[in-house]
Amino acid sequence: MNKQPITVYGYRKLGDELHDLKMVQRPKTVEEIDIARSHGDLKENAEYHSAREHLRFIEKRMSELAELYDNVQEVDPSAFNHDKVRFGSTVTLLDLDDESEATYTIVGTYESNPDKALISTLAPLARQLMGKEEGDEVLINLPSGEKEYEILSVSYQEIKF
Repeated sequence: MNKQPITVYGYRKLGDELHDLKMVQRPKTVEEIDIARSHGDLKENAEYHSAREHLRFIEKRMSELAELYDNVQEVDPSAFNHDKVRFGSTVTLLDLDDESEATYTIVGTYESNPDKALISTLAPLARQLMGKEEGDEVLINLPSGEKEYEILSVSYQEIKF
């Protein structure tokens, strides 16, 4: 399986969350379970059941993060020449139908945030832009239909998460 790229920031954030879950939240929740257990009857003990549910959530999230951590590769996009669209590129597109412009940055799946114009390398738009250059006209197949764009610029800009 090919590992998905992730920025240095995203890799650190992923590692920090996993560390916090393992070293802080899980031990704290296990302690809360022990305290709640000492209060007696477990059938009627809401604190105990709540803490157990929280522990299940933490363990599930730890498992998800560990799997994700194993399937990503830390990449520094500032080290690349961005003469073509690639991971970490900021791309400005001109919609040839309505003359509107839009700017997107290509990031890893874990880091994508459409509200901030950070799109995943696996998103249909990003996949179809990869390898294209400034000045290229591209017909993009999107879930909403086909759109034709001209690539106005391709560059590296520090990614604002």
